[in-house]
Amino acid sequence: MSEKRLKRRKLRNKLFTKNRLVILNEDTFEELFSFKLNLMNVFVTVTLGAILLILFTTYLIAFTPLREFIPGYSSSKLKKDATELALKSDSLSTALKKNEAYIKSIQKVLTGELEYAKFNKDSILATGIEAPSKADLSPSKAEIELRNQVAKEDKNAQQNPINGKAKKH
Repeated sequence: MSEKRLKRRKLRNKLFTKNRLVILNEDTFEELFSFKLNLMNVFVTVTLGAILLILFTTYLIAFTPLREFIPGYSSSKLKKDATELALKSDSLSTALKKNEAYIKSIQKVLTGELEYAKFNKDSILATGIEAPSKADLSPSKAEIELRNQVAKEDKNAQQNPINGKAKKH
């Protein structure tokens, strides 16, 4: 135990022993400036400097256009152009479907498969648009029973209020 204490004291003495750093002019031996330092101060200063350098570099890369030069990052202009092109291609594909449906219906009229009196441009355009699937929204038997039970409890609560609570049977 005493050896550990001695080692700790020696380490503590080394870390906190004051040393002087003096910068001299070589020709005149004039003292330009001097510092009183210990190893702990140097260690803390170097560590904080390294952390600040890492944070500054991260900020510089993350929030400036420099990130475009890193492989894997795309430019904001490229992302904007890709989004605009995707929207244009979507609208063009829907216009193309409408035009194809219109041409097919005209072909039916020209070949005689469709009577002229039944020809309607709105119905042709409506066939090009896909209708959404119809879901069964009718309530199930269990849901109907639950609704009836809740309605009965509400009626009982309105007829027999006791301290703001419904009377239970």
